Amino acid sequence: EVQLVESGGGLVQAGGSLRLSCAASGFTFDDYAVAWFRQVPGKEREGISCTRFSEGNTAYENSVKGRFTMASDNAKNTVYLQMNSLKPEDTAVYYCAAEHAPCLGYTLRAADFWGKGTLVTVSS
Repeated sequence: EVQLVESGGGLVQAGGSLRLSCAASGFTFDDYAVAWFRQVPGKEREGISCTRFSEGNTAYENSVKGRFTMASDNAKNTVYLQMNSLKPEDTAVYYCAAEHAPCLGYTLRAADFWGKGTLVTVSS
């Protein structure tokens, strides 16, 4: 069974850091584009970063560029999103997703797999 499971969300004060994890089972990230999305209630889900590790490029949406960093642990088949200098406007449910295709900038064309999300709350 193919699964993506996010973890690492929680409550943090503005200026703090969190590291989200996205663990894959049933497939490996090789040749997949992996992206992080976030969604605020009442708004559309938006892509914020995407990478295809086989190509070594990562793209970030402007509002997170310089603060968020994607990384991977191939041995654990896990992708991470290190989030620093968090702001209240980063509060959202964060999802990881994978598509067997290149990234479309900092997002995906049409994800093949989605996680169920993890909530990040940044207090002011």
